[in-house]
Amino acid sequence: MRPPYPPPPERSAELRRRFAEEARSERPDLSTLCLLVGAEADGTLDEAGLDAAQIELDRLAGLLPFRPGGPHSWAVSLRELLGDRCGFRGAAADYQRLESSLLHEVLRRRRGLPILLSVVWMEVARRAGAPVYGVALPGHFVVGFGPPDEQVLVDPFDGGRVLTGGDAELLVTGATGASLHPSMLGPADPLEVVLRILNNVRAWAAARPERSDVSLWAVELSLLLPSHPARLRYERAQLLVQRGDFLAGAGELEAYADVVVSVDEPAAARVRQQAHAARAMLN
Repeated sequence: MRPPYPPPPERSAELRRRFAEEARSERPDLSTLCLLVGAEADGTLDEAGLDAAQIELDRLAGLLPFRPGGPHSWAVSLRELLGDRCGFRGAAADYQRLESSLLHEVLRRRRGLPILLSVVWMEVARRAGAPVYGVALPGHFVVGFGPPDEQVLVDPFDGGRVLTGGDAELLVTGATGASLHPSMLGPADPLEVVLRILNNVRAWAAARPERSDVSLWAVELSLLLPSHPARLRYERAQLLVQRGDFLAGAGELEAYADVVVSVDEPAAARVRQQAHAARAMLN
C-alpha cells in the first residue's frame, strides 16, 4: 500500500467518534472536521500534528491587517498574504494526489484542490474577523466575502484571484456546461463542504481500485454526517464485498434493499440478488 497509511483500528475508532460528535454539534467546526478526515487518511497525523495545523491557521490569521475594510479589501488582503506571500495555489497535477484533499498536507505543501485551498482561505479569514464563506459552484469551489449585494468572489486555486462579473459564469460553464444561477452563489454549510471533500476523496480512490481502503473510510465518514445520500450505504456494501468481507457486505446490501423497496421494488430485488451472490462467494 502506498502512503499515506491509515491509522490503527483503535485510533481510527476514536477519530470517527470525534468526527461524528463534531458533525452533530450545534456549530460544527470546519477546520476540526477537515483535520479529522486527514487523520483518518494519514496515520502519522497525531494529536500534536492536529494542534500544529490549528496553530498554523491562527498564525496566518495574525499576519492579516486589522480589519482592512469592506469585502473587496478583505479579498485583496487574503490574496496578498496567502496567494502572493505564502504561495498557496493549485495546479492540474494536484488532482492526482490524495494529499490535495487533506488539510494538514495542504498547509504543509501550500498546494491542494480548490475546496481545500478555500478551506484555508475561509479559516484564516474567519479567525481574523472577515465576513467570509464558501461558495460551492458546480465543479469549482470558491470563496465569498460580504453580503449578496456587495459579494466579492475569489478563486484560491488561482492564488486568490478576485473574480470579475463573468468569471464565475465561465467557471461553471467550463466545468459543467450549465449556466450560472444566482442560487449557486449562496454560502455553503460546513457539513456540505466536508461531504464534498469526502466525495472528492471517493472520486480519487474510485480511479485507483487498489486503494479501496480509501474509498471505504471516505464512505464511512460520509455516513457519520447527519445528512448524506442514502445510496452511500449501497456503495459501502459493494466495497465490503470487493474487499472480501462477503458476509458483512451481503448484510449491508439486504439492509439497503429494505430501505429502497418502498420506492423501487425492482431495484430492491436486484440488490437482494447481489446480496445472494455475495453470500455464495463464502462457499
